Formats: sequence, C-alpha cells, structure tokens
Amino acid sequence: MKSIFSFLFLLPLFALAQQYDVLITNGKILDGTGNHWFYADLAVKDGKIVAIGKLKQQDAKRVIDAKGLMVAPGFIDVHTHIEGEEKRTPTADNFIYDGVTTVVTGNCGSSQVDMKKYFAFIDSLKTSINIAALIGHNDVRRTVLGRAMKDPTETEMQQMISLVEEAMKNGAVGFSTGLIYIPGTYSKTDEVVKLAGAAAKYNGVYASHIRNEGDSVAVAIREAIQIGYLNKMPVEISHFKVSGQQNWGRSKETVAMIETARRDGVDVTIDQYPYTASSTSLGTLIPDEILADGQDSIVARLNRPDVRKYVIASMLKSLKKRKLKHFSYPVVANYRFDTTLNGKSIEQVNLIKGKKHKAKAEAETIIEMVINGGAQMVFHGMSEADVKRIMQYPFNMFASDAGIRAFGSGVPHPRGYGTNARVLAKYVREEKILTLEEAIRRMTSLPAQKFQLKDRGLLKEGMAADIVIFDAATVKDNSTFEQPHQYSTGFTFVLVNGQVVVEDGKHNGTRSGRSLKGPGFQL
Repeated sequence: MKSIFSFLFLLPLFALAQQYDVLITNGKILDGTGNHWFYADLAVKDGKIVAIGKLKQQDAKRVIDAKGLMVAPGFIDVHTHIEGEEKRTPTADNFIYDGVTTVVTGNCGSSQVDMKKYFAFIDSLKTSINIAALIGHNDVRRTVLGRAMKDPTETEMQQMISLVEEAMKNGAVGFSTGLIYIPGTYSKTDEVVKLAGAAAKYNGVYASHIRNEGDSVAVAIREAIQIGYLNKMPVEISHFKVSGQQNWGRSKETVAMIETARRDGVDVTIDQYPYTASSTSLGTLIPDEILADGQDSIVARLNRPDVRKYVIASMLKSLKKRKLKHFSYPVVANYRFDTTLNGKSIEQVNLIKGKKHKAKAEAETIIEMVINGGAQMVFHGMSEADVKRIMQYPFNMFASDAGIRAFGSGVPHPRGYGTNARVLAKYVREEKILTLEEAIRRMTSLPAQKFQLKDRGLLKEGMAADIVIFDAATVKDNSTFEQPHQYSTGFTFVLVNGQVVVEDGKHNGTRSGRSLKGPGFQL
C-alpha cells in the first residue's frame, strides 16, 4: 500500500517532467544582464521560460543541443519602419535571420494613427516577430493639418492631443517625431512638448529623429532633452550620429551631452546602426519650405526659375560645407521612376543622363528626380571613428532603422539585413570594441527596459521565450552596400514566444509573433 501511495505521489512530478515544449541543453547562457555567460539548460513551456539549470534528466517534446553555441534573449530592434510591409512579408525574414524577435515601429514621426485597428490587424495577420509601436507626430499632424506649413490653432492642438492620448490607451509605447520630415519640420518646440506630454500621461517614451544631425546637431539634441525634461518622461534619440564630413569628430561633444543630461536626471538613451551611411528620402536635400502642401505644390514651385535657382544655391552651399566637389555621397536605393538607376550615386546618374560633370548639373538632376516622385537614398557621410565612439556609450542600443525587406527589390541600405550580426562579427569578435556580454545587453534588456516590454529582454524564469541560439565564432553580416540582399548567418535557432522559427539556420515559416502593448493600454 505504501509503495502504491508513493507512486501516486510521484506521478504528478513525473508528468510535470514530460511537459516541457522545448529543452535547450549544453548552451552557454547569455542572460541579457551584461553578466558573463554560464553553462545551463533552459526549458520552455507554453511560450514562457519555466526553468534554467541542470535539466538534462528532464524530458521534453523537443530537445535542442546547443553545445558550443550561445543562448541569448531574442534581440529587440527599437527603431524600425515596417508599416505597409507586414502583409507582404509576414515572416519578416530579414529581421528573424538577424536574431530579431521584437521590433518597435512607428518611428521618425511616421505611424498608423488608429492603434486599435493596427494591433488588431497584426494579431489577425500573425507575423514571425513581435511588434510594438509608437504613435507618430507627422501622421497625427497630417491627419489634422495636412502638409500645411502653419502653427495649429488651439482647437487643432486639442485634436492632435486627443489622437495621441487615444493611441496610448490603445497600446502605443510612446510618441515619436521626425523633425527633419514634412510636416513635422514645420512644428515649433512648444507643439512637440504638448503632444509628447499627452504620451507622458500614459508613461510613454519620447523617441525623436531630431531636427538636425549635422551642423546644428547640438541644438537639436538639446531640444529633445528639453522635451523629455519638461514632461518628466524618458527620451530616446534615434539613430544617433554626426553627419557631414565637416562634423566628423563631434561625437565627443554629442555623447558628452547625453552623459550630462543623465547626470542631471533626464532618462535619455540613444540608438545606433553600425554603419557610416544613413538612408532617407532624396527630398531631404531640398529646403523644407519648398516641400509643403503635397507633390503638386512641390512640382509647381520647383518649375519656377527663381525657386529652382534658390534650391540649387542651397544644395551647392551644403555640398561645399561637406568639402566635396560632387554629389557622390547620395546613392539611389530605390527610384521608382527609373529603377535602372538604383545603386548609382547622383554624380553617376548625372553622367548617365549625359549632363555636364558639374555640381550644379547634379543639383538639377536631384530636382528632376524629386519632381518625378523622389527616391529612397543611401547617404555616405559619417566617420568610422564617430561610429565606434558612439557605440562604446553604455546607454546606446542597436537598431536597423529598416522595414521588412522585399528580397531582391532595389539597392537598400544593408542595415536592414545585418545590423546585429555586424555588431557581433565586426565590432565584438574582430575589433573588440565591445564585449559579447555588453553587446547582447544592448540588444536585449536595455531596449526592453526602455520601452517597458516587461516580459522580454532577459533569460529568466517567467519571461517570454524569445530566444536566439548562435555561434559567436561564425555569426556574420553578409549584406553589403553593393549587394545588400543577403541574410545574416550564424543564428542556428530562433524561438519567438516559445515556438521555433529558425531551425538549423533556416526559417521554417512559423508565425508566432504578436502585438506588444505599452503601459497605457486599456482594455
């Protein structure tokens, strides 16, 4: 009788031992804290991490042998632009192959405005990655004011505040600005303070593509810090950089500004892509006031001889500041009007068109391309020394500033494929700018903490089972500026919410991601 009782007593424990969905054995655990790796096994059940330790005797539905590999939390990319691309490529291969299991979209002031509808769409679509979102200033402003270059009336201001508050209650993680883009560039600081304040009421983050990343970068950084200070809210300065050859070396100044602000009590952090080129629209080379009120108005202005003369003079002045004789630094990523020009610099495009090899003629070519609908560009204008200095700042995260890539389309910036792998291969393994543990912290727990993704970013019992298993000796970014459409390699397994999405280095098509809501979310 006693033996039967003992068997019945042990039966639940035995049954429990059979219930792991996935057991990862023999791996080196990098838990995301920045602490050194340690050997342990890790068990997953119902999308959660349920045990870490010596678990080799436990049974599971699936066992993954991670011998010789690193086991880390899934990477969190805090600066992406995926809106409009989710349905086309819900498997988000470029992110998954780079170890990314969660993205924050809605950056640079560009987002969906109806967050309730957006999150419902994401959860019905099912993607391979988790998605959190910011509410974007430019789209909020455009909803109320269009592309008008004007200050809002009190009524219009209240309408914008209401849109921000509604988005926060529906799950946005914060408020973003793109103050270099139309119509955000037309807004004064006071307007941004009020709108960011609406997000602060719901514990949101203020994430900003600041007004200037070149000559006036210090002024722009101060504005972002001030907005956070006045609202007592966290600040994230997006794709932190110093642009233009004339500004190389100024990262000493700009990083020091972030350090000072933190000492003064402002929760300001930054993110960065590990490349010396940026990517944005060709229209950013045109003075802001020319771009108001939509494409028809832009074309009408640019066809006026006096306006065209003013625009050319402005572009030539900027080129001279860069200490360049030609527009060799902007390279076409995607020009829908003529895709044969993708991958060519403006200097090369100008020569292909049979024009004079002069900067003025190249400025004319830029104007023609803007009239024809504009183009997405890659701008080569940063120094490697600045990239490394910014990278060593401990409150800096890594972010791609990319969308879900359509494999083979255009000649986009390689950051959309290789951001994390590049950090791990080039800056950790080869150049030793960072330790592996520190790099992983920046990709995991730091972004989770900043954007209040409370069950992500750490390998810890009770946390969501977003996990990457990779070979630190071979992980590699294969995407280049010349041949960008190449996935990163070295990520052997990737799990999203406990389900295996990448196995033996291949995406299996699993779509186990979901929307992640911010702290202001109200059912």
